[in-house]
Amino acid sequence: MKVVAAMSGGVDSAVAAARAAEAGHEVTGIHLALSRNPKSYRSGARGCCTIEDANDARRAADVIGIPFYVWDLSDRFHTDVVEDFMDTYAAGQTPNPCLRCNEKIKFAAVLDKALALGFDAVATGHYATVRTSSSGAIELHRAIDAAKDQSYVLGVLDEQQLRHSLFPLGDTPKPQVRAEAAARGLLVADKPDSHDICFVADGDNAGWLREKLGDRAPNQGGEIRDDATGEVLGEHEGTFAFTIGQRKGLRLGRPAPDGRPRYVLDIEPVSGTVTVGPRERLAVDQVSGDRVRWCGAPLAAGTVLAGDGVSVQLRAHGAEHRAVVRVGDDALVVDLLDPADGIAPGQAVVVYDGTRVVGSATITATHRVEAAG
Repeated sequence: MKVVAAMSGGVDSAVAAARAAEAGHEVTGIHLALSRNPKSYRSGARGCCTIEDANDARRAADVIGIPFYVWDLSDRFHTDVVEDFMDTYAAGQTPNPCLRCNEKIKFAAVLDKALALGFDAVATGHYATVRTSSSGAIELHRAIDAAKDQSYVLGVLDEQQLRHSLFPLGDTPKPQVRAEAAARGLLVADKPDSHDICFVADGDNAGWLREKLGDRAPNQGGEIRDDATGEVLGEHEGTFAFTIGQRKGLRLGRPAPDGRPRYVLDIEPVSGTVTVGPRERLAVDQVSGDRVRWCGAPLAAGTVLAGDGVSVQLRAHGAEHRAVVRVGDDALVVDLLDPADGIAPGQAVVVYDGTRVVGSATITATHRVEAAG
């Protein structure tokens, strides 16, 4: 096959490209230029989206012996990922920009361009596996290395996209990938993984949003209130600086009467009210979502998924929660048999049947566990 290998400049994508080439595919390495101004995104060897990363990717392609190009997708990235990130925070929700990047950039814009140029597939360094079922359906499954599994952020891919996707690392633990990179002479073998949002230069999400949103922010400040009493505990400069479950940076004027820390429970962007309370009030037992994406044949409205193998994941590296999933018209309602803490609208709920990814949705609402008594 003719394969485009998306090379971020990190160790995973370099080894994935090397494996694709070694498997006999005709591989071309590409690096995505995602910033209109390279200085506007973060710098340093952080593993994604910097000038240093582009150079690392080029050097890795040279070692592997494959052609290498840079594709400029900065306008598409800004519209579909950065603007979406800002709009979602401005609405009082918590987005996942990496998931949106996979949906809109790596497996939409890149794959569409690759297919138009005559390539057959896109290979990436994601930790996940693609399998063909006995019926011939293409399925997305968790990676062997549970600690590195990235199937959650790939839960937005449909079956057609999966048919043209290669994940060469899905069957390998991360330490072995680094050892293989060193053995292949790839200089990125010891390069640290990236964990921060690539377009927030210093990791300060609140400061970045304060600067970028400007007049688009729904409010320029508001009150922090106690969930139980309604008492005003402090003030803030904008709801975009908060997310559900946040503990640090609340700057409350005095401690709670019981001496326990408070957490953000609710964000109301129009009034600017941020509600805080004890940790146990973070627990939710139901989430609702829309913008459903199926990793296979769509499930009909009215379908109920239940049983020992049915679970959901609510964060990129979060735990699995046993669940009952009810399918509506482009919507899901998920009853959590294992309640979860600090879940915010804007995040994704990804549905699993065993190791197989069934699909995903964007969380629109949560229901808190009722307090005992």
